[in-house]
Amino acid sequence: MLTNFAIIGCGRIAKRHAEQIARLGNLKAVCDTNIDRAKELADQYNATAYFSIDELLAAEKSIGVVSICTPNWLHAEHAIKALNAGNNVLCEKPLSIKVADGKKMIQAAEKAGRRLFVVKQNRYNPPVIFLKNLIDTNTLGKIYSFQINCFWNRPETYYTSWKGKKELDGGTLFTQFSHFIDLLYWLLGDVADTKTITKNFAHPSIEFEDTGIVLFTMKSGAIGSLNYSVNSFEKNMEGSITIIAEKGTVKIGGEYLNELAYCRVAGITAPDLPKGNTVNEYGSYQGSMSNHDKVYENLIKTLQDPTHSFAGADEGLKTVEIIERINEKA
Repeated sequence: MLTNFAIIGCGRIAKRHAEQIARLGNLKAVCDTNIDRAKELADQYNATAYFSIDELLAAEKSIGVVSICTPNWLHAEHAIKALNAGNNVLCEKPLSIKVADGKKMIQAAEKAGRRLFVVKQNRYNPPVIFLKNLIDTNTLGKIYSFQINCFWNRPETYYTSWKGKKELDGGTLFTQFSHFIDLLYWLLGDVADTKTITKNFAHPSIEFEDTGIVLFTMKSGAIGSLNYSVNSFEKNMEGSITIIAEKGTVKIGGEYLNELAYCRVAGITAPDLPKGNTVNEYGSYQGSMSNHDKVYENLIKTLQDPTHSFAGADEGLKTVEIIERINEKA
């Protein structure tokens, strides 16, 4: 039997969710305060349009999963409402923009006896999977150091409405680069300490940095850095992770962690990896890899088999915790 879904928030990212829901389940309802936007998405998938999340949750009693695609600061409020109504929830990144809110979301899921998941689509990039396997099998031996580069472009015109407002957006690490923080934790474990330098060079209208350098000491003993900026001239330049270890050096790169850029590892030959999905296109700019097909495939598997590995709220909260620590040191 197909799982019934609802989507809260009918903006650009919701369309990617709707495509995959239609492929694997049944999109029963959508909701947005923008009436035209809600009706357009509903009509495309023969779903019911609502203009209030409370009305949707009161009327729809057979929803299996609510997908939260609203702006960052609304994730906690909307997820908690959906959980309290007895639904499982899949939340777009970031899980929340405050640790306290993320904890409330997890408490709501536990109280309701429902599952709370978060979208971590970059985990499914073929080069990321390859690097994760090298680390998990100890093929690289002891990891000494790492470097993460995130050099993207977001023009001043990108920052409209809630974007660029600290209390609504959360900041550059939440909106642009939270997937890289997730991969830092997923690949290398927890952070012991950070040092941070940030500056806003080219975006006078926003309330936080457009550039930052973070130094990490990991609990494993590895050290590394994150260099990030949304000032790459005219277009996104690079999204990369380099690992220097006892038995090898590996760099996965390209613009979106979509290429195996360097691989020198004892005992193995660099593989020809399968081609990943295309990037997310948002008109005047691009985002990370479009792996929502794999997100939903694994979500369905997890609903059928709770032992199946899928990014849950605890991992989503860890990303929020690390970013909050970085920002406190800025």
